[in-house]
Amino acid sequence: MRVHITGASGSGTSTLGAALAAERSMRHLDADGYYWLPTTPPFQAKRDPGERLALLRRDLLSGEDVVLSGSIMGWGAELQDAFDLIVFLYLPAALRVQRLRQREIEHLGHADEAFLRWAAQYDEGPPEGRSLARHQAWLAQRSCPLLRLQADESVAQRLDQVRRAWPSRAIRPGA
Repeated sequence: MRVHITGASGSGTSTLGAALAAERSMRHLDADGYYWLPTTPPFQAKRDPGERLALLRRDLLSGEDVVLSGSIMGWGAELQDAFDLIVFLYLPAALRVQRLRQREIEHLGHADEAFLRWAAQYDEGPPEGRSLARHQAWLAQRSCPLLRLQADESVAQRLDQVRRAWPSRAIRPGA
């Protein structure tokens, strides 16, 4: 089983992904771990596109049950239809930015204002990069079941909705 949890930064993809993986004894992968090189502080240098795709392909197609959180839109085209279920999370910009600011302060001791401005523009979005319009178009092209969660709910409430949407068997193109 392969599940992809995606949405805007600050919508809770990593939190829900980790909780789902723990509940279902699945391996949790985070797209940021493939997209960015490990640096201190984090998220300073992008990994080579070919390398990030090869690493994700290795882990996603390993035969293990996996939950991938984050976004592969724009760089993971080869793998975008490898999922049995996609969960799309949406929250209003003000709430996402508030969560991101708090997370950044907790993890880094300060909030990166440029990052917060980038995250805040998701709903209107530039033509390139992650935006609501690009995500909606990307989701419309996927072949697996899609669950949209668009409310500020607890992780437990979100998990309950994912359980109800869980495919009875893996449905993969070509499988």
